[in-house]
Amino acid sequence: MLTIAVSITLLSIAITMVRFVKGPTSVDRVIAFDVMSVSSIALIAFIAALSNRIIYMDVALVYGILGFLGVIVVARYLERGL
Repeated sequence: MLTIAVSITLLSIAITMVRFVKGPTSVDRVIAFDVMSVSSIALIAFIAALSNRIIYMDVALVYGILGFLGVIVVARYLERGL
């Protein structure tokens, strides 16, 4: 079951990468980056479950916090500048 979830997550990352590259506006690219970030966090969690290593969950948590902060910074920049 986890291998099916990993393959679906990889497919979502690939589809979102197309939107990131092709996106007509910078807002589309920011949203695509956020979706890829969340999908990557899910992929790290699946890898942690498959390998029975809990330390990967810490990596996923830190990556989630950094991804969130990155999207907030870019959104503020696009809205009115820093």
